[in-house]
Amino acid sequence: MTWHLGRMAGFDLETTGPDPLTARIVTACIVQVGAQQPTATANWLTDVDGEEIPEGAAAVHGISTEKAHAEGVDLRLAVDEILSALRQVSLAGIPVVAMNARYDLTLLDREAQRYGMTPLPAGPVIDPYVIDKEVDRYRSGKRTLTHLCQHYGVRLDAAHSADADAVAACRIAWKQANRYPQLAAMTLDDLHTAQVGWAAQQAAGLQEHFRKKDPAAVVEGAWPLIPRQLEVAS
Repeated sequence: MTWHLGRMAGFDLETTGPDPLTARIVTACIVQVGAQQPTATANWLTDVDGEEIPEGAAAVHGISTEKAHAEGVDLRLAVDEILSALRQVSLAGIPVVAMNARYDLTLLDREAQRYGMTPLPAGPVIDPYVIDKEVDRYRSGKRTLTHLCQHYGVRLDAAHSADADAVAACRIAWKQANRYPQLAAMTLDDLHTAQVGWAAQQAAGLQEHFRKKDPAAVVEGAWPLIPRQLEVAS
């Protein structure tokens, strides 16, 4: 059985901001789909560790600071449970599907670091964003989740809710494998390794483009997450 006919685990976060090094988790979802088995969904709403949710972020995902503080579980507990759930997925040989994985997995890793928790194992990850930029390099237009859903004919039930986005990412990955036989022919490990190279090339190309206007521009190329930097004594 090739990977795209097996089980997949969609993973998505809604957060307090765009920087994965500093943003905090507001909601999270891990949804296992496929392999002719029932869909299994785990959702979290956190208390954001008492922090504020900026109005701009709340406007995107619909979770206010008041709602998070009143109804959310302790963020430390949520991070521990999310990490445990993803470890179980990895141990079962199920790929984690994450749209723009560099953001979500880096953010989760930094939350783990804040709480002194063990980082995730480097299990196979499928990133529809990185794959799309590789297999269809010259297509114009945006490549957000909403746009990829439109391009691949995938239903998006409720954009910017973690569970809907996680399911949509899995559906896009499945469509990509069916549209591009070279993807379906890869093993999970080969696909993961290929995406590491593709993401690095994509970042290098974007950095070259940006440096035409800003010679100091830097575009992060690490995938599926940005490694923790060694603490340097000042």
